[in-house]
Amino acid sequence: MIDLPEQISRMLERDVVSLAAVGGGDVAEAFRAELDDGATVFAKTHPDAPPGFFATEAAGLAWLREAEAAPVPEVLGVSDDPSLLILEWIECGNSARNTEAEFGRTLAALHATGAPCFGREDRRPTGSRGLPNEPCDSWVEFYATKRLLPLARLAARERALPHTSIRDLEAVAARLAELAGPPEPPARLHGDLWAGNRLVDTGGVSWLIDPAAHGGHREFDLAMMRLFGGFGEACFGAYAEATPLADDWEARVPLHQLAPLTVHAIKFGGGYVAATQEALNALL
Repeated sequence: MIDLPEQISRMLERDVVSLAAVGGGDVAEAFRAELDDGATVFAKTHPDAPPGFFATEAAGLAWLREAEAAPVPEVLGVSDDPSLLILEWIECGNSARNTEAEFGRTLAALHATGAPCFGREDRRPTGSRGLPNEPCDSWVEFYATKRLLPLARLAARERALPHTSIRDLEAVAARLAELAGPPEPPARLHGDLWAGNRLVDTGGVSWLIDPAAHGGHREFDLAMMRLFGGFGEACFGAYAEATPLADDWEARVPLHQLAPLTVHAIKFGGGYVAATQEALNALL
């Protein structure tokens, strides 16, 4: 157990005068820290973090922030030993009348800033499952070899999905060229864009947190947003007005949801196993 106030003080060269726990996801422990100069910061630690866990998150946040398209908290400090990430504090508020539409336009602008490749140039793996992010020339190659096939192997090893679902995952990977729709250049993706990773501040402005950032297909972020809800139709409408999606995008939503559904089936089981098979059935 680390002495968190001491570590924050050491990294920021300011004393912590108060520390309070806040919600921080399914594995991380998160805190609000008030400093002796009156500033407030967000601190997150992990009891058993994989190597490079917070360094990868910090790099993803910085990469999204450098696009200057979407509000992203500034990284104030990061350490792998001890495992600690310190960010600018965002005071949460309520959505305003135009929050959803503004976020749709903001996300379209972020995606449009692009990425140098599908995957990540730094090759850092994604998330607690360590999915590979080696650079690829096409989304078809990336989604097949860095998402669907690794997830199929992981699900088989952990017996998280039945054999028929594993076989279907491999079949979708083999048929991606015909299922993927028209080619697009790599977009700058958040990569894990469910509602809990969008904060709305006191002015009604949306901020992006907890990314699994990489270069990918922009439909992936949008499909993830539809998977668990929490985003208004005005958001999707504003996005489509700013940068329309290719024809038949609705038919590809299960394809883009397949990776996060499989991840959830591996981690949590339950209804996600059936939901993964339903997505597979819609594609095959």
